[in-house]
Amino acid sequence: MSPKRYLGITLSTAIAALATWSGVSLAANAADIDARATTALNHFEAQSDQHRDLVQKASAILVFPRITKAGAGVGGEFGEGALQVAGHSAGNYKVTGGSIGATLGVARYSEVILFMTHAARDHFLSTHDWSIGADANVAIVKKGVGGDYDTETLRKPVLAFVFNEKGLLGDVSLQGAKISKLPAAAESH
Repeated sequence: MSPKRYLGITLSTAIAALATWSGVSLAANAADIDARATTALNHFEAQSDQHRDLVQKASAILVFPRITKAGAGVGGEFGEGALQVAGHSAGNYKVTGGSIGATLGVARYSEVILFMTHAARDHFLSTHDWSIGADANVAIVKKGVGGDYDTETLRKPVLAFVFNEKGLLGDVSLQGAKISKLPAAAESH
C-alpha cells in the first residue's frame, strides 16, 4: 500500500473514530443540528456587545456548536453545524480535517464563522469543500470571546471565532479544516 493511500485511510479512520467517540452522530438530523447551532450562537452573542453587533451585520453565519479534535501524531477533527441566513437555517454542514505531527491531546470547541459581505457568503455557497486556511480573506480571531478586535481584523469579509474550548490540545488551529454541505438525506431525518 502506498504511503499516500495509507495516510488517507488512517486519517479517514481517525475522523470516523473521533466522531463516534465524541458522541457526535454522523447522522444527526437537521432539527438537532439547527437547535444546537442556535444555542451556540446565543452563547457567542451573550459574550459581548461587539459579538451581537457583528452577528446582526453578517450576511450569513455558520455555526459549529461542537468540534472535536484529537490526536497523537496523527490527528483528526469533526463537527456538524448550520448556516443561518436572516435568522433561518439555510443548510447543514460538516467540518473535517486531519493532520500529521503537532497534534497531541483532545479538545472540544465551538466555532462561529461570520460572512460579513454578500460576496463572501456567495463564494462560500459556490465552493465545494471550502477551507478556512485556503482563503486569505478570512480573519481567524484568536483573542477569545471577550476580546476587543482591531479595526483591520473587522474589515475582513469573513471572521472566524473559536470559543467554549474544553480539553487539552497543543494545537486548536482552524488551518486545513474543510467545510462541506451535508447531503440532503442527512438533513431530512
